[in-house]
Amino acid sequence: MVFHRFSKTITITKDSNGTGGLGYRHVQVVLLFFLISFGYAMRVCLSVGIVAMTDSSVNPDFPTYQWTDKSTILSSFFWGYVVAQVAAGIVIKKTGTQWLLFGSMFLSALTSVLIPVAASTGSWAVMVCRIFQGLAQGAFFPGCHVMLSKWAPPSERSILGTLTYAGNSFGTIISMPTTGWIANSNAGWPTAFYLFGALGFLWCIFWVIFGSESPAKHKSISEAEKNYIETSLGSSNIQIPFSEVPWLSILKSIPVWATFITACAHNWGFFTILTEMPLYLSGVHGFNISQNGLLSACPYLAMWIMSFVFGAMTDALINKKLVSVGIGRKIANTISQIGPGIALFLLGGIGYLGRGVAMALLIIGVALNGAHLSGFLVNLIDLSPTYAGVLMSFTNGTSQVCSIIAPLIVQLLVLDSSDSTQWAKVFYIAGGLFFFGNIVFVVFGSGEKQPWDSNKKGTRVD
Repeated sequence: MVFHRFSKTITITKDSNGTGGLGYRHVQVVLLFFLISFGYAMRVCLSVGIVAMTDSSVNPDFPTYQWTDKSTILSSFFWGYVVAQVAAGIVIKKTGTQWLLFGSMFLSALTSVLIPVAASTGSWAVMVCRIFQGLAQGAFFPGCHVMLSKWAPPSERSILGTLTYAGNSFGTIISMPTTGWIANSNAGWPTAFYLFGALGFLWCIFWVIFGSESPAKHKSISEAEKNYIETSLGSSNIQIPFSEVPWLSILKSIPVWATFITACAHNWGFFTILTEMPLYLSGVHGFNISQNGLLSACPYLAMWIMSFVFGAMTDALINKKLVSVGIGRKIANTISQIGPGIALFLLGGIGYLGRGVAMALLIIGVALNGAHLSGFLVNLIDLSPTYAGVLMSFTNGTSQVCSIIAPLIVQLLVLDSSDSTQWAKVFYIAGGLFFFGNIVFVVFGSGEKQPWDSNKKGTRVD
């Protein structure tokens, strides 16, 4: 099969019934993967960049600033992110996904290239840029959930969902060491923000050319692949008017609340590590910025690799009927939260013993956390394919409040970044929340499509 659009050509292989080989659903997933990757690269860039922006010894040829509110600056991204997450599901229901994701990436890239200029004005200006960047990226995950609900057959949901959301660890992998290396080079820390902003603009071009709202709207997809996707999705590929979203049923759903509480615990632990690890490695273990960026990326490289292992494992267990969908999600989620919880407890207790111990625990903990992509995160599509975007906006949006609070708690607890006992308190809190979140999900979570998902009044997405 050959894909012709705007004089671009992509060759797609398939079998006779359209269910095997590469298909256009995989093209969409690759595009979504890079959406998340470049978004995370922009998001994480500041976590390493702020070290160079506030320490003149890193690269004296570029401006530095005496900011005392670094954790507040790092958390400001989530101030806009929470608002946008909640609103994204409403906007998607009214306008669709394709152009919303385009506009969101464009704004995210624009704010990235503006950060160096904003920094010269003051930390408040950087916060403004980060708030708008959070507003922009708030549409990413709900939009991806909606796209997956239209493009990913249930039998491929774990692996396609994993590929899409593995972009967060891949973006972290490329951003942290690249930012550290650039900040220490003749290019200087501002270039890192320009680079990742440029990648965001480049993604917009590819999305306009190759992206598509749904199989029914794709101009080049084969009838075989389109029928395979739509038949496997069945009634889930229905467009329901926003006024008919069963809000009361959603708010009364115990499995939805279980996923929400698990997301809160995950976001607290995950973003504590993501935003604060460079400061911890620099303060407690004395890594310079080049080492810091590279070593901070190592756990996410392990996470990226292991997320595919866990995704394939979960799909295999479910597709071979060895476990139900719900049990499969709970196995993956237990790996993703109990593993990091143990690692964080150990990091708080013995992380001070040396660099090797601390890095080993961080790598193991973050690698195991990769299973969450096949656990609670994709579970929302299991519960309700029809309202996947709305559910993602509700659970991921409101749970991101924890992503705001966690760095602020770090700022309160860690008054001396070289004091490992102060960091231990941070790790114990995050580890305990990982344990709590998983217990809730195992006890109250479900892999079954919920009764309120059925709605005969909708129209087929075309």
